Amino acid sequence: MSDSLFADASKRLERAMKYVSISEDALEYLKHPKASLNVSIPVRMDNGSLQIFQGYRVRYDDTRGPGKGGVRYHPNVSMDEVKSLAFWMTFKCAVLDLPFGGAKGGVTVNPKELSKLELERLTRGYIDAIADFIGPNVDIPAPDVYTNPTIMGWMMDQYNIIRRSLNPGVVTGKPVTLGGSLGRDTATGSGAYYVIEAIMGKFDRLPHQTTVAVQGFGNAGSVVAELLAKAGYKVVAVSDSQGGIHAKKGLDIPSILHYKKSNPGIQAVYCQDTVCNIVEHEIITNEQLLALDVDILIPAALENQITEANVQDIKAKYIFEVANGPISSGADRILEDRGIYVVPDILVNAGGVTVSYFEWLQNRSGLYWELEEVEERLQKRMRKETEKIWQIADEFSISMRTAAYVHGLNRLGEALSAKGTRDYYVKK
Repeated sequence: MSDSLFADASKRLERAMKYVSISEDALEYLKHPKASLNVSIPVRMDNGSLQIFQGYRVRYDDTRGPGKGGVRYHPNVSMDEVKSLAFWMTFKCAVLDLPFGGAKGGVTVNPKELSKLELERLTRGYIDAIADFIGPNVDIPAPDVYTNPTIMGWMMDQYNIIRRSLNPGVVTGKPVTLGGSLGRDTATGSGAYYVIEAIMGKFDRLPHQTTVAVQGFGNAGSVVAELLAKAGYKVVAVSDSQGGIHAKKGLDIPSILHYKKSNPGIQAVYCQDTVCNIVEHEIITNEQLLALDVDILIPAALENQITEANVQDIKAKYIFEVANGPISSGADRILEDRGIYVVPDILVNAGGVTVSYFEWLQNRSGLYWELEEVEERLQKRMRKETEKIWQIADEFSISMRTAAYVHGLNRLGEALSAKGTRDYYVKK
């Protein structure tokens, strides 16, 4: 991963600046993370050897509250990627009006190559290394790519051991039995579904007349695919890291989910099976899925899936970014010129951090909500902020992405102004 990812992410700010009343100083301030940490994590492997893994944590901004953001385990994790993700989290929290700043973490590792015990040692070692950098009032980690409730439980436990106290709010996305929130495991997909329903209603699109392709059939992608299928949308293609399947008449999403959930790997820590092995359909690559002639395309995998190299292949009419940064800024402009409607990641995938906020509140109060209350609160907030961004886009005749950044910048600008001692960030 080159430094271009963060530079590319920062370009979105520049397009939004002309529609807000904060100064160039604020833009300069928001181009730089507040604090970055790079650590080495020694892990004793099952065969007795010692391996050193690189870990990262970035607290990008804490103007509106403590840092908030996930931890991902992936071979391509780098400081540049983590910094970019923390930047997006800053705006995601502002867009959803959460009392958090943006943060992110990661470890450069292929977790599928580790045993469960090696994975636990790595996780506890990561917390050992960053314990002074995080905390329930400072920076709160959560799940991301290849991290899950089991791993978050290990993180919380290790932090509690170090602090010699109970701190359930130090991480979110924990198992419910350890203080996690009901609905957190499906929150990103559920939140995306609420945004899709709100936006498609603006265009009078009927579900049964709308085809959908989902790139990335992981936690978020599978949930949104299932919800869309239940609502009557025709999900014609899904994929994971190994490839995808396509059926013009529509896929049986419940059967695909059942297969995936009933064939776990690595002692139930991860699911290794691929959607390609599930049923007899046309086998396609991830690249072919992106180019399908569908109404809705949902990139729900990793960054930079649609770039200037393949943007002309895109045929979808609407794109909803469930992944973080799946479209480069250069490709974004081309899609806009072609009239393809893109709804950005800092809105679409914000359901996860929103329910993480709910979990943090429940941990602090000691009062825990029923699933119905969590879902009701999530739906209300996602629809409310979607409508606000839609109105900004309509007022200024700008894209939903630029409107989302305008919305976030306005809230960040108000917080910077309210700080008082930082009044030089605010336009006179």
